[in-house]
Amino acid sequence: MKTDTNKPLAFRRYPSTTALQCFETAARHLSFTNAAQEMHMTQSAISKQVAQLEEMLNLSLFYRTPHRISLTPAGKSYYLEVLEILKHIEVATTNLMSHSSNTELLKIVSHPTFCARWLIPALSGFSQEYPLINLDIKELVGPFFSEDQNVDIAFLYGDGMWSNMESIKLFDEYCVAVCQPQYLRDKTLSTECLTSRECLDDYVLLQISSRLSAWYEYFKQQDISVDGTFVGPRFETFHACISAALLGYGIALVPLRLVEPELQSGALVMAWDYAAKGRGSYYVTYPVSSGQSHKVKAVLEWITAYLAISDEREKALGLVL
Repeated sequence: MKTDTNKPLAFRRYPSTTALQCFETAARHLSFTNAAQEMHMTQSAISKQVAQLEEMLNLSLFYRTPHRISLTPAGKSYYLEVLEILKHIEVATTNLMSHSSNTELLKIVSHPTFCARWLIPALSGFSQEYPLINLDIKELVGPFFSEDQNVDIAFLYGDGMWSNMESIKLFDEYCVAVCQPQYLRDKTLSTECLTSRECLDDYVLLQISSRLSAWYEYFKQQDISVDGTFVGPRFETFHACISAALLGYGIALVPLRLVEPELQSGALVMAWDYAAKGRGSYYVTYPVSSGQSHKVKAVLEWITAYLAISDEREKALGLVL
């Protein structure tokens, strides 16, 4: 097919959703026949939709032979873009259909382990109390959240300083060394022993990739000089590190708040009776412009009440530092 890359796209002359669906399905199956079966259309109808799309784009999307089709370079690129477009349409449509006209959508982001181990338990019962506020919770790794993102509220770890954001401190971070109870058998784990290199060889220090100096700082806060604190299996998240400790891989250094259930049940025990204060704290933060939003206020009040209850529970269990 002859192409003219300088030919402008006519104003408002966009492909139909049907044409995009036909193209996406044919590209995924690399077969007009299979696409027709999935779309409940005839093969000729699928082929016609794709041909009309190619004519509008003035580009060939498929190489055609008597027995098969394959994507052209332009077709491959367009397929990935169309796939995302159709996903966005599906999500937007599903969201609209699942929410009544008087409901609000509250978009929340959080680090994965904090989300699974603290935030989700904290929000238990919220939807029953606020049936007109629908939660949309996303887990993200790495530095994130700015006012221009399409997010209503975020639960972050840091210093509480984010541009154009209002931040409320939830609690400080204290990290404890935990391991499976059986892991301590036949091992000497006194702090006096730690000055011996041979003693350190008896156990494995599990590492978090983003905090490779955590073990060094843990011992430094106790005025203990230990070699080999950077050696050990590395994990991307606290969740993975905790899972490894539960399986007996070694000793994990993790925030106390994130392993309270395991410490309470006895699935994990503290290897040393010390908690190291972290460099940052956990915050709930939201755009300054959203401070008066009903849905944001509702979550803040809910989290405040949950913190009061959980603090009392932790005091009773002797876990508050």
